[in-house]
Amino acid sequence: MFLSPAVAGATMVAAVGLGLGLPHWEDSLPQVGLTYDPTTASTTLAAIAGGMITLSGFVITAVTLVIQTVQSMSPRLIGVIGHFRRSLTVVGLVTGTAVYALVVLAQIRPDETPRLSVTLAVVLVVIDTVVLLRSLTGLRQFVTGGGLARAVGELMSASIDAALPPGGPAARSAAPVAWPADVGVPLVRTGRPGIVQSVDERRLVRIAAAGEARVTLSVAPGDYVRAGSVLGYVHGPAGTPPPHGTRLRRLASCVHVERVRSLDEDPSYGLRLLVDIAIRALSPAVNDPTTAVQALDQIEEALVRLVARPLGVCLVTDDRGTPRLRRSAPAWPGLVSLALDEILHYGATSLQVVRRLRVLLDAVAEAAPAHRRPPLDERVAMVDRCARAFRDPLLIAVAEGTDRQGLGGAPAP
Repeated sequence: MFLSPAVAGATMVAAVGLGLGLPHWEDSLPQVGLTYDPTTASTTLAAIAGGMITLSGFVITAVTLVIQTVQSMSPRLIGVIGHFRRSLTVVGLVTGTAVYALVVLAQIRPDETPRLSVTLAVVLVVIDTVVLLRSLTGLRQFVTGGGLARAVGELMSASIDAALPPGGPAARSAAPVAWPADVGVPLVRTGRPGIVQSVDERRLVRIAAAGEARVTLSVAPGDYVRAGSVLGYVHGPAGTPPPHGTRLRRLASCVHVERVRSLDEDPSYGLRLLVDIAIRALSPAVNDPTTAVQALDQIEEALVRLVARPLGVCLVTDDRGTPRLRRSAPAWPGLVSLALDEILHYGATSLQVVRRLRVLLDAVAEAAPAHRRPPLDERVAMVDRCARAFRDPLLIAVAEGTDRQGLGGAPAP
């Protein structure tokens, strides 16, 4: 949960090495730094070491409390938002400063004070303080004012551009193209089981083009695969021997599998996290519809970006324009269902959620081409049914309104 052994070990080794070496190097360096007598230097270093050790305990406690708060929204958020890992490196920096101060303290002799070494310890305290304050400020922003939803939304924007680029080196096409009718040679997963994180399309297309082959992938980011799972099929040119083992292994290695799901090229996972935040906020134990509205802000942004991207089955071509890879991106009806249906279910009795959903659907429909509007129309009808389900006529009238803030904001035009 905290620092990796490699980072912690490197920090300690660097602190010990600097603490042992710098006092001896000072003999060949100009006399610079703050002026201390041996007693004052010893007192200062002891105070720095003790203070840094105490501070490291405070940092660990603070970050642990924040992590527990975030896990209460969704345990999957910790692995996605890298700020927590960056914050925990502060522990290594603070602990390294304490170790450095203790090592230098052991080098002080009654007749000589390593001025530069002591001065460096003071400078490290200042650096630690600045880094710690910045880190704690960042952590506070994550757990207040919709910060978690905003952080996931920012990561998801990058994920959409990576997984579903509007254009790029590997051109995508949804146009019908003649594709081999044969079953092809299975592309089998040989490593440990895990979750598909991404597909290296460029490398896969390059390998397929070198053998004049075509590849049909049957897995997508977010799918669980086990050892022996079929990742897809390879179609060789007619009348030629099937692809050999080396080429098949190289093609299979283009499908990156890890132990946990990642948001890097998996926009569906971003929607999953935002929905988790929303439905957790709508649970009776929390009853916080405002946080659900803040999650819907990010869901609206994501759906508006996704509605114009190539979705469903698409083809990836090589540099000559020849289709080499056939793979499935998330389908638009499935994305709409993932983003909205659970929130509609759990938020059907929340005035804020119903009003905010109406604005969201209007905004996405405005950006959507005609063939992608039917799933949105179905949700509009569902929102209307939720509004009419309120018993009081006043509540029905309120629920039939539109408001980007849920309640209290200006009606949407």
